[in-house]
Amino acid sequence: MAKALTDKTAAEKAGAEKSGSEPKQAAANEELSGMAFEQAMAELETIVDRLEKGSVPLEESIGIYERGETLKKHCDGLLKAAEQRIEKITLGSNGFLSGTKPLDADDTPF
Repeated sequence: MAKALTDKTAAEKAGAEKSGSEPKQAAANEELSGMAFEQAMAELETIVDRLEKGSVPLEESIGIYERGETLKKHCDGLLKAAEQRIEKITLGSNGFLSGTKPLDADDTPF
């Protein structure tokens, strides 16, 4: 009975911690919304460097790892948006510019 109560309490605590992280995540996303790709990458590189050195306490490591995940998602989103804006210039049979079309994932721009 005591074990079941302890397990339930631990599960409730874990659930409370997860729900407490949702406002943090929303605030982090709002903060990142205006962050440039280069700035996000620089911060991400700093985080990776700190984690690789292993000099960060465990709890702080978890926090900065989560920040790194958020930064990675932000950078991925910015890259995908940039890819969607790239167009391939097309030439007609006469060799002159005939227009543009979206760049396919299989196409290479060079």
